[in-house]
Amino acid sequence: MPNKRLVTRRQALWLSLAGLTGIGAIAIAKAGYQSYQIRSLDNLKRNFKVIKYTPLKKRAAAKGLIYGAAAVKDVLSSDTAFANRFAQECGILVPNGELKWSALRPTPNRFDFTYGDWLVKFARTHGMLFRGHTLVWHESLPRWFKEVINRQNAEKFFVEHIATVTKHYAGQIHSWDVVNEAIEPKHKRSDGLRNTPWLKFLGLDYIELAFRVAAQADPKALMVYNETGLEYDTPRDEARRTAVLKLLERLKSRGTPLHAFGIQSHLLGSETNFNPKKLRKFLADVASLDLKILVTELDVTDKDLPKDPKIRDRIVASAYEDYLSVVLDEKAVIAVLTWGLSDRDTWLSQYAPRRDGAPVRPLPFDSNLQPKLAWNAMARAFDKAPKR
Repeated sequence: MPNKRLVTRRQALWLSLAGLTGIGAIAIAKAGYQSYQIRSLDNLKRNFKVIKYTPLKKRAAAKGLIYGAAAVKDVLSSDTAFANRFAQECGILVPNGELKWSALRPTPNRFDFTYGDWLVKFARTHGMLFRGHTLVWHESLPRWFKEVINRQNAEKFFVEHIATVTKHYAGQIHSWDVVNEAIEPKHKRSDGLRNTPWLKFLGLDYIELAFRVAAQADPKALMVYNETGLEYDTPRDEARRTAVLKLLERLKSRGTPLHAFGIQSHLLGSETNFNPKKLRKFLADVASLDLKILVTELDVTDKDLPKDPKIRDRIVASAYEDYLSVVLDEKAVIAVLTWGLSDRDTWLSQYAPRRDGAPVRPLPFDSNLQPKLAWNAMARAFDKAPKR
C-alpha cells in the first residue's frame, strides 16, 4: 500500500511543477497521485545548464571516452538533416539491425552485406568508429532458421556465420557484440543461462566457441559480451547481475578472448529502485576481471510518465544524469552509446508506446533534431567524468 505522507508530498511537488510549466493543477494532481513514486520530482531545482554547445562526441573524447549511437541505413541515407546531426554528435556508429542474422542471411546459403557495408562506409566517411551488433542472439533469426537448423548441423551454421561475418568486416570494427543476452535467471538453470536454440543445440560452451571463432577471424576488434536488465536494485536485476558475473568469471578462467562487457542500459523514467552503490560495485567487479565496459544501448523509457513534455524531459534528463554519474565514475568504462539519437526514429515508439498516444521522448534530441534536457544531462555527465 502507498505511504500516504509520500503521496501527499509528491502531489505537492507536482503542483509546484505545474506552476512552473503552466499545466492545469487538477491534471497534475491526478498524474502526481498515479506516479507518486517518481524520484526525480524530489529535486525540482536541478540545474541542467551547460556552459557552451560542444558536440557530445567531443565532450566525451576530452575525457578519453567515445560517444555514439545506433542508427539504420534507411534513415541515414534518406534524411540529410539527421545524417548531418549524427555525424556532428557521434564518434561511433552501431547498426540497429543490419548485422543481425535476419538481415544478413536471406537464405541458408547466402549472405547479404549490402546494408552493413553502406553503414561502414558512412562511418568511415565521417571519421567514426564502427561497432558490430550482434553475432549471436536468440532473436532476429531468419524465418528459415527453425526449419533448417537442428542438433546435427547447428555447429556448422554457427561457426560459418560468425567466421564469415567477422572476416568480411575484419579490421573495420571497433568492437563486436559477440553474444547478446544469454542470461535469464527465470529459466531456472543453475548457471543462469537463457534457454536459447544455441544452448539447446550446442550446449553450455556455445558462448566460448563464439568468442574464439570471432577473435580468430577479427583479432583487432574488442570482443564484447552484451547484456540487459542489470541497472536497478530489484530481485530480478540482482539475479541477473549475479549470473552475469558468474558467466564472465567462467569465460575469463578458461582463457576465452573476452575483452569487454556491454551494459545495455535501457532505463525506465518511472523506476525508483536505483541504488548507486550496488551498481557501482557491480561495475567494479566487472572491471576487476580485466574487462573494459561499454554502455551499449542507453535510452530512457517515458511510457509511464506524465504527458506534458516539460515534465517528462526533466525526469528523463534526471535519469540520464543520475545513471551516467555512477557509471562514468568507473574508469573501465570506455564508451557510451544511445540506442538512437533522435526521438523521431526511436524503437520505443513501437515497443513501448504511451497509452495516451503522445510521442515518446527518450533520447538526447527531439523529433526536430533539437537538443533536449537529456542532451544537457549527458553533456554534464561527460564534463564531470574523470579522465581516462
